Amino acid sequence: MSLLEARGLVRHFGGLRAIDGVDFDLAPGEIHALIGPNGAGKSTLVGLLSGRVPAQEGTIRFDGRGITRLPAHARVRCGIAYAFQITSVYPRLTTFDNVALAVQRAGARDLAAATGAALARVGLEAEADRMAGALSYGHQRLLEIAMGLALEPRLLILDEPTQGLAAGEIEGFKTLVRGLVPRVTVLLIEHNMEVVMDLAERITVLNNGRVLAQGTPAGIRADRAVQAAYLGG
Repeated sequence: MSLLEARGLVRHFGGLRAIDGVDFDLAPGEIHALIGPNGAGKSTLVGLLSGRVPAQEGTIRFDGRGITRLPAHARVRCGIAYAFQITSVYPRLTTFDNVALAVQRAGARDLAAATGAALARVGLEAEADRMAGALSYGHQRLLEIAMGLALEPRLLILDEPTQGLAAGEIEGFKTLVRGLVPRVTVLLIEHNMEVVMDLAERITVLNNGRVLAQGTPAGIRADRAVQAAYLGG
C-alpha cells in the first residue's frame, strides 16, 4: 500500500504545462528521489503534493485519505512536512527557539524535551543557545531539517538539502537521512547525483512536466532516455 498516491496531476501556468498528467507514488518508509533538468516541473510537483500549489486536475491520497483540496497547513497536520518551505529559520531567535516554534505547532506535551530531541537528531544540541543567524550555512540547513522533524511527520520532503554543504557535511546529512527511515518516509529533491544514487531506493525522473522514468538507481543510471535528457552520455 502506498503512503502517498497521486494520479493524473495537472498544473498549467498560462501556456506552460508545468505538470502534465503525472502519476506518483511513495511507499511507506522509503527514501525516494525526484530528479530532472531545470524546468522539468519538480518544484511544481512538490508544491502540488504539499498543498502550496492547487491541482487543476487529478487526485492525491495520503495514507488512504483524499487530500487533493486540503491547504498546506492541513497537510502538515496529516503528517506531511516540507522542509525549507513550511519551515524557515528565524535568524534573531536562538536555535532552540526556532525548533520550539515547530514543536509547539505539533502540540507536544513537553516542549523542552521534544525540542532537545529534535536538535539531538541532527547533531545541533551544542548550538541550542546560539542565534540561528550566527550558525554556519550547513548548520542552518540542519536546523531547518530539525524544524521539519519537530512536526513529527510521516513524510518529510527535503528540497535541495545539500546545496552549499561541504563534503563532510554531506556525509553527515546522508547518515541523518538513513536514520530517519523507516519511521519517516523521505522525498528528496536533489541535483547532487552522488547523493541521489547513494541514498535513494527509488527515483522518479521528470522532464517537461511528465514522468520520464521511474526505478531503482541502477535502472535509472542505465536508462538511455534519462541519459539523453539529464545525466548525459
